[in-house]
Amino acid sequence: MDLGKAEDAVRQFLAALDVDIGARGMERTPERVAKLFAERFSGLGQDAAAALGKPFQTDSEGLVAVERIPFASLCEHHLVPFYGTVDIMYLPHAGQVAGFSHFVSMVDALARRPQLQERLTHEIAEAAQRGLGADGVLVVCRARQFCMLLKEERTQQTVTVTSEALGALKEPCRAAEAWAVLGNREER
Repeated sequence: MDLGKAEDAVRQFLAALDVDIGARGMERTPERVAKLFAERFSGLGQDAAAALGKPFQTDSEGLVAVERIPFASLCEHHLVPFYGTVDIMYLPHAGQVAGFSHFVSMVDALARRPQLQERLTHEIAEAAQRGLGADGVLVVCRARQFCMLLKEERTQQTVTVTSEALGALKEPCRAAEAWAVLGNREER
């Protein structure tokens, strides 16, 4: 990653839009923007499944859910934020599970790259299945898209929901069970 080159590009971008980067308070904006985007894109090239660590053995044969994992990402279309929560449910293979906090790290690694919500949801499901060898995975992502707020004032409260089911959680009976567990909350 070349922060100097990124700073120069931000400087040129702002100048092309007639923004006076010499104005008070704007002098370090190119540097700050370059650092921010470097951090927000730090997930590029990371193996998100590796964030789950080595699975450990339990006697669990039932569904396992980690809900309301917060995330923030940048939409690849406009490079503005979308943010929300992710619910991950999986059916362990032969009792193999991961520590709950590892799911937060996995989601964060995937959110720290230019994304689409639909792809993020799919990549989380694939990483969870690959990292755990799970028999099935269901991921539900709820987000607010900042580009919608910038374009249309009336979309301030809009939440987009995407889901991805893999393996056994695509089967109607297991899928219904998983959705029922995720649906049993007092508030969203």
